[in-house]
Amino acid sequence: MEELGLLPPQTKESEISDVAAVNYNYIDPLQLSEDDLYVKLKNLKKQIEFIQIQEEYIKDEQKNLKKEYRHAQEEVKRIKSVPLVIGQFLEAVDQNTGILGSTTGSNYYVRILSTIDRELLKPGASVALHKHSNALVDVLPPEADSCIAMLQPDEKPDVSYADIGGMDTQKQEMREAVELPLTHFELYKQIGIDPPRGVLMFGPPGCGKTMLAKAVAHHTTAAFIRVVGSEFVQKYLGEGPRMVRDVFRLAKENAPAIIFIDEIDAIATKRFDAQTGADREVQRILLELLNQMDGFDQNVNVKVIMATNRADTLDPALLRPGRLDRKIEFPLPDRRQKRLIFSTITGKMNLSEDVDLEDYVARPDKISGADINAICQE
Repeated sequence: MEELGLLPPQTKESEISDVAAVNYNYIDPLQLSEDDLYVKLKNLKKQIEFIQIQEEYIKDEQKNLKKEYRHAQEEVKRIKSVPLVIGQFLEAVDQNTGILGSTTGSNYYVRILSTIDRELLKPGASVALHKHSNALVDVLPPEADSCIAMLQPDEKPDVSYADIGGMDTQKQEMREAVELPLTHFELYKQIGIDPPRGVLMFGPPGCGKTMLAKAVAHHTTAAFIRVVGSEFVQKYLGEGPRMVRDVFRLAKENAPAIIFIDEIDAIATKRFDAQTGADREVQRILLELLNQMDGFDQNVNVKVIMATNRADTLDPALLRPGRLDRKIEFPLPDRRQKRLIFSTITGKMNLSEDVDLEDYVARPDKISGADINAICQE
């Protein structure tokens, strides 16, 4: 307070201390003389003056603190207004400094802004750095990665099992492997077995793999995270494995959840002696994926669904039991399946009486469900 220059003059302090030292005991005014009453009045006036001085001092102190607070807010706003650099928090050295990693692979020893909530500074957290000083000025939310999209229960796909023609066997297997553990997890505990960790859907393009995954998400209350395998391949070293960790972390935080990785062959092909940095990075992404699937706690109700057109190219380590316990094939539809698909697609159409669907069904051409949908639309 002396630094702010807000203390009253010294003479007043001595007077105040004298007033404060007086012990005011209650005395009946009728028993006091005029001189005693006058002294009592003077003491009360001094006490009131002392309280008024305290009040003025507190008001001045509040005014100065508000001014300092506004100045600090403007300074923080000015720091955050410049373009910020994205980094990753590695570890804290003390309350004011820490070690950060950048997307270029370099690590920095930087200062941490005093307004940052220290509880948010956990290893692996995404942070914002000042462009010039590299000081840590903000902690980004965990969902800041725009490549990872999670659909909440009220944003589910509107595809149901009834919208998918045929594929009765595939529907049954998906419901047993994914939907049943999510909706009736206690049944597996009663039996004493672990539910399947993951499901692989494989088959030619256009045979309903992605559509069936959407139907499973529609019929459960689980959060649905959809990622394409090629999205994990990023420009900078280490970004792909970090995305894999973020996907599984996001699923665990929002369990029960379904992780659907489409075109998994983009990152999970058989390993070989990589000759380029890009190939080595893809293999690191695969290793991180294998590690995350091994680290799954069965009590965390998260299911992994993968889809590919080329199951023969996938790494054997991914296909082993314990990671992908169920493999479901989606072949080209036979004659019966064609009829069911045609009936489902044309069920909502106004067809002329001279349209003969059996003529299309009886043709020997091998066509997929997507081809049948295109025929009906045309």
